[in-house]
Amino acid sequence: MSAPLAVQTTGRADGPLLLLLAGQANSHAWWTGLRELFEDRFRVVTFDYRGTGSSRGPVGEWSTAGFADDAAAVLRDRPAFVYGTSMGGRVAQHLAARHPSLVERLVLACTSPGGAHAVERSADIRRRLSTARIDTLRELFYTPAWTGESHLFGDPTMTPAESRAHLRASNRHDAWDVLPQIKAPTLVLHGTDDLMVPAANAPLLAARIPGATLHLHEGGRHGFFDEFAFELTPLIDDFLRS
Repeated sequence: MSAPLAVQTTGRADGPLLLLLAGQANSHAWWTGLRELFEDRFRVVTFDYRGTGSSRGPVGEWSTAGFADDAAAVLRDRPAFVYGTSMGGRVAQHLAARHPSLVERLVLACTSPGGAHAVERSADIRRRLSTARIDTLRELFYTPAWTGESHLFGDPTMTPAESRAHLRASNRHDAWDVLPQIKAPTLVLHGTDDLMVPAANAPLLAARIPGATLHLHEGGRHGFFDEFAFELTPLIDDFLRS
């Protein structure tokens, strides 16, 4: 039997729902310092993916589509704005396609469609990531100008089996065929210098999702949504409120 999902809700009790979806092998802690930027206007909802945070139980053959169904269960038939980053953007793609009545507007950041059409990271980047060194992650997520603390480098409480299951879920993502089914107005964001999920994936998503808008942040790396949050938040706000 699956363990219950841990859900966190903050912000305005009477505000519109904003669901934030974290990256691979990360709990809701991914959004520390970022969710606060929305709390005066939205009811902000996050949850711990299976195998992270307080959502623990048997390790299964998890998938981004399965995580999307978990997200739908968290929303409990309440429509929301959805903002997904990295693997969270992959989950958000399936959420919008599989549960269209739950997604009012969609923001996808530093993510890809997956499958044969995606532009994958280079062999050198895969090799560097295999070392799991913090200095490597900092270089791939942030520019040299960044000096802050990051919450994006993974949930340290995960077991190796949980981490591998998350990696498989992300690697096997392929939403290409369902992207045209997304009805929610969509904003696609990406940093131009992202080597973990190459920026070439952003125009693929924007072209595949009907009516999507594309915004590239010059010089941003994989964690551009964190490093440049104060520049991006007004852009996201304008899109969600338009």
